[in-house]
Amino acid sequence: MENGTTPSTRVRTSNCRRYLLTRPYDLGQNSGFVNVGTDHDTASFAVASIRGWWRQEGRALYPTATQVLITADGGGSNGYRLRLWKVELQRLADQTGLAIQVCHFPPGTSKWNRVEHRLFSFITSNWRGEPLRDYETIVALIACTTTAQGLRVTCRLDRRKYPAGRKISDEEMAAIKITALRFHGEWNYTIHPRQDKQL
Repeated sequence: MENGTTPSTRVRTSNCRRYLLTRPYDLGQNSGFVNVGTDHDTASFAVASIRGWWRQEGRALYPTATQVLITADGGGSNGYRLRLWKVELQRLADQTGLAIQVCHFPPGTSKWNRVEHRLFSFITSNWRGEPLRDYETIVALIACTTTAQGLRVTCRLDRRKYPAGRKISDEEMAAIKITALRFHGEWNYTIHPRQDKQL
């Protein structure tokens, strides 16, 4: 946990021929939550993965949290220009009551995302040489990834549909309760829950 009340989650998505991975990584707990998807790599899928982490692990680990910090790549399904990414994060903020601070890596710098070095490199080492025949094999290999430093990985299979090409209207964008941070507000911003929308 950073700053006492803010769980820090690093998000990385990848589209590997037959499956999709979104990997929230919790720096404070040295734990990863991998969502293996079977449909499209969309912003809806990326945010569903963060939602899954919060419901399954985050809210129990950080019961007093008021904000979640997400670091993400500048492009892909969680890119800073994507309207759907911000709309889905607004839905998550409304559902959880959490402010969601997002810091995107500038273009070309995603190699510095710690999730690559602290999580995914160990996952790929763990399944090296293993044929990835089916989703169950992928989930099992990811879930048994550990390190001497205590890395723990939770993995789930997500068979839900995430249609590609969803268009977001200007009205939907205007309804997002977003605050740009002073330094590169296009990459760094906070999405606040709308009080009237909380569930």
